[in-house]
Amino acid sequence: MVSDAPPFWWTKADWRAYGLWPFSWIYGRISGSRMDRARRASVPVPIICVGNFTVGGAGKTPTAIALARAARHRGLKPGFLSRGYGGSLDVTTVVDLAHHRARDVGDEPLLLAREGLVVVCRRRVEGARRLISEGADIIIMDDGFQSARLTFDFSLLVIDSRRGIGNGFLIPSGPVRAPLRQQISHASALLKIGNDDHADALIRRAARAGKQIYQASVEHLDDGRLKGLPVLAWAGIADPEKFFRTVRQTGAVLAETRSFPDHHHFSEDEIADLLDHAAANGYQLVTTAKDMVRLEPGHGRATELMEKSRVIEIEVHFDDPASPAKIIDAAVKAARARSLQQQKK
Repeated sequence: MVSDAPPFWWTKADWRAYGLWPFSWIYGRISGSRMDRARRASVPVPIICVGNFTVGGAGKTPTAIALARAARHRGLKPGFLSRGYGGSLDVTTVVDLAHHRARDVGDEPLLLAREGLVVVCRRRVEGARRLISEGADIIIMDDGFQSARLTFDFSLLVIDSRRGIGNGFLIPSGPVRAPLRQQISHASALLKIGNDDHADALIRRAARAGKQIYQASVEHLDDGRLKGLPVLAWAGIADPEKFFRTVRQTGAVLAETRSFPDHHHFSEDEIADLLDHAAANGYQLVTTAKDMVRLEPGHGRATELMEKSRVIEIEVHFDDPASPAKIIDAAVKAARARSLQQQKK
């Protein structure tokens, strides 16, 4: 997966996008065919897949967390299934916050593990079975919509209302992961995050196809301590500008920013630059939870950066508070119907 998407993917299509179009056409034929013809394994618990149309940055992880909380309110034990992008472990692994680092299992699994049981496995069928053996009675997949070989009981595609689908072209001309026709046909519902209109055309297309549309917003969890403070905001995520907008919403004075590629592991020089520049100018350092978990205590000045940076936590809030529970109920109902169908065979 592309971790540092080219900027031209997110602007109006130009000569670069059109020049790469033949490769995108080939990519689309292959990715679309794989989605339509995939032989998917079935497991005896409901599976919800939280995916997105494009490469990175839509809000999948906080959405998965919101659904897990709804599942717990329903008396279920959710388990998260992740490929562990950015991690080095090749074996099926139950994430342990006390022992694992982002270099081992990836950064997003560490965020999910603050909420509950997480298994990292590049072979998702095997990972799902491990979650079940660990006691999970509903599985929430963070990503894997276009490629996983599992039967989903509910597929929720998240789309950022400001970024939309960028220039609308398939990889490598643009950020779209597979032809939109196939993606919409395999989706159960769409979740639009935010109130901008850049995703509206796709939302209307999905609605015409009979897909349920949910609406949500990202809210920062801030105690007001940043208000009026000059800050240096640093982030290595798919859409750093989204985080910088969140910083402004806290009332902080965004003096300077530093952007890094998604899933970036920070070098000693980068860490020193952030610390020394902030100290020289009297800036408060602020970052994301995802970036913070990639810092390794005891490694050079990483501990110092952790101590001097404030994390701005975020949550996804559905406009209709009942929506997450409805999604959980729909997945459970679909799993029961799938089980009955299998018993009849």
